Amino acid sequence: MTTAEYSSAQLAAEEVAMSLPALDNNVALALGNIAVELGRERSLPIAIEVRIGDWTVFHVSLPGTDTVNDQWIARKARVVALTGHSTLHERTKAAEEGIDWYAVNNAPEESHAIHGGGLPLIVSGQGQCGTLLISGLPQLDDHLLGIEILTKYLKALKVPSVE
Repeated sequence: MTTAEYSSAQLAAEEVAMSLPALDNNVALALGNIAVELGRERSLPIAIEVRIGDWTVFHVSLPGTDTVNDQWIARKARVVALTGHSTLHERTKAAEEGIDWYAVNNAPEESHAIHGGGLPLIVSGQGQCGTLLISGLPQLDDHLLGIEILTKYLKALKVPSVE
């Protein structure tokens, strides 16, 4: 997978565009349910997790997933918690800067993964308050599914977003 079609600036702007008006259990469940609905419609082998802070509010593993997906989710979650940015943003920024992300951040690859599918849940005026995590597809597809979930949720609220 290449991140050449994205810049870290574009991905950072995307995070802001996907800002939520609030984040609570109901929002976390709604995001998770959208993910399950899309996953089932498309027969996707994905694990989905929605966190508020460090608290896992929603977790589902659809057919075709296993414990390895949970390990990926945990590694992606640590990256988002550390940086406040999506895992794809961090991967892209590291490539742009030509750095070893793991060494620079003193974050071992065994416990952190800069692979797409970890997205910060940003609340307008509050910053990052949670994380949406997807595992099971190629990493760009994990990321794009996360964006699709957030877009669908925001459209249902009729909240303007950049597409």
